[in-house]
Parts: sequence; structure tokens; C-alpha cells
Amino acid sequence: MHAIQEPGVLIEGIAPTLGFPPEESLVVVTVQGGAVGCVMRLDLREATHSGAVERLAELAVRSGADGAVVVIVSEESALCPMCGDQFCDLARDLTAALARRGARLLDAVVVDRIAAGGRWHCVDNCGVGGVLNDPAASVMAAAAVAAGHRMYRDRDELKASVAVDAERAAALAPVLSGGGSVVDCVAVAVREAVAAVHRMAGGAVLSDAELAGVGAALADVRVRDLLFTTADSEVAASAEALWALLARVLPRPLRAEALTLLAFSAYLRGDGPLVGIALEAALAEEPTHRMAGMLDTALQGGIRPDEIRGLLSGIPSAVTV
Repeated sequence: MHAIQEPGVLIEGIAPTLGFPPEESLVVVTVQGGAVGCVMRLDLREATHSGAVERLAELAVRSGADGAVVVIVSEESALCPMCGDQFCDLARDLTAALARRGARLLDAVVVDRIAAGGRWHCVDNCGVGGVLNDPAASVMAAAAVAAGHRMYRDRDELKASVAVDAERAAALAPVLSGGGSVVDCVAVAVREAVAAVHRMAGGAVLSDAELAGVGAALADVRVRDLLFTTADSEVAASAEALWALLARVLPRPLRAEALTLLAFSAYLRGDGPLVGIALEAALAEEPTHRMAGMLDTALQGGIRPDEIRGLLSGIPSAVTV
């Protein structure tokens, strides 16, 4: 292995990149030309499953990486000698899997927790180690905030961000009664949705009637498809906030449409963890949802945001309809 120069800084950057500090996880940080690329996470209990390491190596190389760093996060096992042997085995397996694809494992470290005061050391007990500073105060955290990424307390809090708001959903249900079919005029429905986005951008709190109107229109795929273009517009942040709100208050199958719009928007700005959570929820609602399934396949296959942006080619922007 070729040790990286500042492993502590790299480890601190994992939490803001993922959007939450991972626990009991195998994390792979890709490196391309000496620069840090994407971050991939797998539950530690799944890391020893057949094919798991090969799949991580494949995704790393497919993303353009020529190297990778593995970070094993485990408060339970960081100081366990027997676990150390297992972690060394994981590092060796990943080294071999990367080598078969023309890449290298640059370093492998174990950390008990990714938080201020967290302690890390090299997997093979080489004598190198250190104590982490606060990840929330890191350069990577500042960059993540500038890019519009939020840092959650943990993965459960991230999942809760798209969970159903039962009280608000119950209040919206009577207003939605009978809604959710083909609209009379696509252009009008799109304009009304964009107007709602602009109102949110101005700090307005949307009424149940407004939310129901936009939500019902998502049942018409012509409207929904045009609204995907808001993810690549000047109102992208406000549109994403609206999709996130609708995802929490709409019933099925409309909820799956809002979740898919949210996932697409998050995908374009590189927020992989939110994409994964939104698509997981969408496919739980509608397992055969075509667009959610396609985005999930793209995410699992390591397709880059710029390639996903190409799906908008030829579609008129919703903000100019």
C-alpha cells in the first residue's frame, strides 16, 4: 500500500461528503490523479458477503479512480485484535480486487468514530494513527455547505428527512380527494408548480390547497417530466425543497413521484446519500416505478451527475413553459 499523507483530514471529510457520520461501516474513498473523488459506504456486516468487495472495486474504477483508501468505522471493533485480523483480510481482498482492475489500494485505516476526538490507526497496526478534529469544522464541511449539502446527525436522521409527516398528510388528504389524474392543460399545471416554487423561494408557506394542486398534477407524467428540468435551473434549491415537502405529505402513488423528483435534483448536485434514501422510499411505495428504478440503477452503477443531466436534453425548461 502507498500511505496517504493526511489520513486524519481525509477521514474528517467523510461525514460532510456522505451527509452523516457513518457507524459500523466500510467506507471507500476513491482517488483520481491524487485528488479525492467519490465516497462509497457499505454496512460493515455486509462487507464480507460474497461479491461485496468486488462490487466496491468495480464501482471505484468505473468512477474513474486509479486508487482508493478504505476506512473501516467501528466503535465496537476498533481495538479488537481478532477484528483487526478480519479488517486486514478485507483490505487484502480489496487490494486484490482493485489490482485486477488496474487500480491500487493506497491506504487502509480503522477509526472508532468520525467525530471530534475519534481515534484512528492503520489496519495493519503499523504504528501510525491520530485523533480527529471536528468534521463539522473541516474544509470539506464548508465545501459541502456551499454546495447545498446538509450534514445530518446520523443515517436515521437522513431517512427521517423523507419520512411521511402523518399529521400533515392527514390534513392534506381531504383536499386531494379525487385528484391525481391527467391534467386539462400541461402548460398551466407546470406554470402553477413553478409559481409554487417561486413562492417557496420567497419564504412563503404553501397552503394545503397549493400543495394538493401541485401534488395531484404529478400524476400526469407529462407534467412530472417537465418538472425534472427545475433541477438544472436557477430555482433548483427551492424546487428540491418543494419536492421534499411533497414527499412527506402526499399519499401513494403521488408520493413516489415527489420522491423521484427529489432524487433527481439531489443526483444532479452530487448528493448521493439523499438520492439513495429518496429512491429507496420511492421504490418501497412503487416497486415498478420506471424512473425511480432507472435512477437507482444509475446510482448503483456509479453513473456521474453530468451523465444524468443529459437526460434533460431536448426537454423544454419548466421555468419557461
